[in-house]
Amino acid sequence: MLFAASISPATGWTVVILLSLLWVALGIHWGRKAKDSEGFTLAGRNIGLALGSATVMATWVTSNTIMLAPQFAYTKGLWGVLAYATASFGLFLFASMAMRIRKLLPKGTTAGDFFHLKYGKAGWLLFLIITLTYSLSWLVTMAVAGGELLNVLTGIPYLTGMSIILLVCVLYTLFGGLYAVVGTDFIQSLIILLGIVVIGALVLTNLDLDDTHAQLAQRQPMLLQTYMPVALLSFFNIMLFGFGEVFHNNVWWSRTFAMRKGVAPKAFILAGLCWFPIPIAAGFIALSAGPLGLNVTNTNQVGPAVAQHVLAEAGFGPAAGILILVVLFCSIASSIDSLLAATSDLILKDVPKHLGKGDLPESKFRRSAAIVIMGTGFLAWGLSVPRWPLYEVLYASGPLVAALIWPVIAGIYWKSYHRGLVLAGIVAAATLGLIAYFTLGWYTASLISAAISMLFCLTAKLAARGSQHASPSPQKA
Repeated sequence: MLFAASISPATGWTVVILLSLLWVALGIHWGRKAKDSEGFTLAGRNIGLALGSATVMATWVTSNTIMLAPQFAYTKGLWGVLAYATASFGLFLFASMAMRIRKLLPKGTTAGDFFHLKYGKAGWLLFLIITLTYSLSWLVTMAVAGGELLNVLTGIPYLTGMSIILLVCVLYTLFGGLYAVVGTDFIQSLIILLGIVVIGALVLTNLDLDDTHAQLAQRQPMLLQTYMPVALLSFFNIMLFGFGEVFHNNVWWSRTFAMRKGVAPKAFILAGLCWFPIPIAAGFIALSAGPLGLNVTNTNQVGPAVAQHVLAEAGFGPAAGILILVVLFCSIASSIDSLLAATSDLILKDVPKHLGKGDLPESKFRRSAAIVIMGTGFLAWGLSVPRWPLYEVLYASGPLVAALIWPVIAGIYWKSYHRGLVLAGIVAAATLGLIAYFTLGWYTASLISAAISMLFCLTAKLAARGSQHASPSPQKA
């Protein structure tokens, strides 16, 4: 059977408008605290444990968590359910790095400061190209998911829904910077957690698990197999992608620099623990699509489609659709705002400083930030118009970020290494990983990239002794 919108367009518009007004109003309110560029980019370096863990968790609960995790479960079965949850391992590992990062860069602002310190201008430029490409791909998946969400739940046209969500996030990030991002993330994280618990409980109590398992075993037995090769490759590929995503991206580095001393490790661990079960729950829901007889023609929509169908059949009607809409809207907004803020930080703080032009004057910062944030949002909008499949966009950047896993580890923990070999490894790993993506499949790309980068980094450490190109011992910036 085909599924239809679970709530009317009028109800959908009402919910979206109310949420949009709330986030913009809060962004304006919290933005008043941003008196200077440091307040706008790092919230005064005074974020505590509650806000810190909430903003990390809310940012990590992207639309991909709730929409891409079900897509993996729907196509890869049990391993698909578990695969996306491995992304939490990146948060756990980054927690252990946070203290060393703060010691290495006590006045750091962005991840670019680290790459410039450890790998020079060439390494910084390489990092900048990779991270901006990845951040843009992440933004596109969020925008696409937003359009898909409003379309499947309310019938609002894809392009209209996608444009609304991007516009709202641009507006409140524009007014409030990281203060607005962290504040709205805290509220969004509470809504997401409460919503996921309620939706999960309702689906679990209104779904016949024995019947679902029996029908899966009869109609789609491969989804229950534990030895599906592609699913196993996907499991480790996604795990490494998650490592690269967290280790390099300025979204996480900026939060590390913005938190009070000693808070970041606790915040990342707590956020990872809260996030871990969410993709498992979302993926489990998608396994019932086949037994329920849903004809899912667009796998981007399988998660919300199954959830709204089960809850509607249980008699919750439009209330189920509204709850799903609110949770997913919050999960998308909490990632888009973070990406907009982190990307503008890199462009405004990194580029002038590391190109030798000095810091941007305070008098020009807010105006420049507005231009960058709006420009980034418009570019993401244009790239989202074709309505790409979520995994094709996101995992095309997988080999790029996986190539940075070992260079980040080397820069943080190793006393010496051959800088040139590390940089050559990044280029080789990213290039060969992309080739694997297009020739072998997305589920091999990050694996191959991380392995090649590791070999180059280990070689760079062995070659460091006696080399004039070796990086010196870590020093503070």
